[in-house]
Amino acid sequence: LEVAPRAVLERVIAQARRQGFEPFCASEYEFFCFSETPASVRAKNHRNLTPLSPGMFGYSVLRASQHAPMVLDLFDQLTQFGVPIEGIHTETGPGVYEAAIQVDRALPAADKAALFKTAAKEICARHGVIPTFMAKCAAELPGSGGHIHQSLWDASGGRNVFFQDDHRLMRHYIAGLLEHLPEIQALLCPTINSYRRLVAGAWAPINATWGEDNRTAAVRAIPGSAKSTRVEMRVCGADVNPYLGMAACLAAGLDGIARELPLGPPTHNAYETHAPALATNLYLANERFRRSEFARQAFGDAFVNHFAATRDWEWRQFERAVTDWELARYLEAI
Repeated sequence: LEVAPRAVLERVIAQARRQGFEPFCASEYEFFCFSETPASVRAKNHRNLTPLSPGMFGYSVLRASQHAPMVLDLFDQLTQFGVPIEGIHTETGPGVYEAAIQVDRALPAADKAALFKTAAKEICARHGVIPTFMAKCAAELPGSGGHIHQSLWDASGGRNVFFQDDHRLMRHYIAGLLEHLPEIQALLCPTINSYRRLVAGAWAPINATWGEDNRTAAVRAIPGSAKSTRVEMRVCGADVNPYLGMAACLAAGLDGIARELPLGPPTHNAYETHAPALATNLYLANERFRRSEFARQAFGDAFVNHFAATRDWEWRQFERAVTDWELARYLEAI
């Protein structure tokens, strides 16, 4: 089916193979955990939820050990489910964890990323916990990333071509990502809430930038060993559809290689640069996607028209909403 996300990724993988490459990907998700039930969340109107643990304890051995039964169940049961986890640790924020899924060829990597969310919700529920994969669940707290790591290997899957020839293909690939990032952003940031996360100074990108091991940039180049050299797309929040996120990145990068696009100098502080700005809301990102000739060539008119129409509907629902901010600001003052 042309509009099915998994089929979109399959078609992009086929293009990669025609160019002589086998793509590998891995997802990592940050997610807030709350000591709540579906009933209690609704009774509280989704506000003032109780975090699994208090305080800002990023990379904490203490916090993870205090919830060892849940953490170990995530490790063990996901492995049994065929979704092996490379690591789980706390991230910055109350009750926040990050899980890195082991690398695989692109299609099974996307399958595992999709299954991870559902499985994590089921496993955490058995411990009286609700995880959320919203990109931003509280204005005063960090957002939740859903970063996509990616690399291209030779047709046999035995040699990482990003590592070869002084990273030449990797540089063209990054150049393609940067050129097309404004056009594919709606696939990477598909919800109204996605754009709440993309603010300066919060370890989330706001423009089309790249840097070597730079977590302020949209694209983080990781020139490691022959096995580990890869590119990380940091624009995606935890709300990304992994099939569409991987398809968007691979298609843009492959185009950069096919056209041998040159890569400009890296950014040191991506919040202080004149690089092209990313869209600040879903409406603008969706309009760029709808009008993109590249998107239509890469994903087909049927998919672009269908996906853009779904995002139009989402924006219309948002336009009708009366938010808490509006009530607090205007109810008495106007």
